[in-house]
Amino acid sequence: MGDVTTRTATARTRLSKEERRSQLLDLGVRLLSTRSLDELSIDLLAEEAGISRGLLYHYFGNKHDFHEAVVRRAADDLIAQTAPPVEGEPLHRLLVSMTAYVDYVDANEPGYRSLVKAASGANDTLREIYDEARAALTDRIFREDAQGTLITETPHTRLLVRGWAAMAEELVLGWKADPQGITRDQLLEVLVASLPALVAVLPAERSAD
Repeated sequence: MGDVTTRTATARTRLSKEERRSQLLDLGVRLLSTRSLDELSIDLLAEEAGISRGLLYHYFGNKHDFHEAVVRRAADDLIAQTAPPVEGEPLHRLLVSMTAYVDYVDANEPGYRSLVKAASGANDTLREIYDEARAALTDRIFREDAQGTLITETPHTRLLVRGWAAMAEELVLGWKADPQGITRDQLLEVLVASLPALVAVLPAERSAD
């Protein structure tokens, strides 16, 4: 009787292929936080997960598919972790979001750098994942500030926000590599204050008539 109960409990807790694949992706993202994408191999994940290489190929097909799946999961995590609060003043929501962004890069620098590097490489899928993540981070500024309290959505401001996001990424990665006496709080102050400051110097847009 006891053996039957044990077998039943085991069957109930057996993961489906998608659940197991998701579990392995989570492990891949954790490993990516301490190493570059090039260092994240099928062999390493298999060793960390305690399974065979062949089983990993069953879940991911090949090394490129594995890398793309891990990067997509990491990008999804970045978008989720940097989501601003639903309520509050626009600048406060921006501060919360940018604080989470700085914390994410700080905790996942090797993997994040490799994503940025991959975005300029020959892999179209990785570049697409990066572009989608960047678009999600910038588009939410207009979505969360629907009343235009901080920044009104226009062709000019959309271009400006994309440029600001690129600047923010470079500032955070540069600070992480060499703080040069700049504190985390000072970095955040620059990141948050620079967006409305850039908007303020935009020329007025002409009407389309």
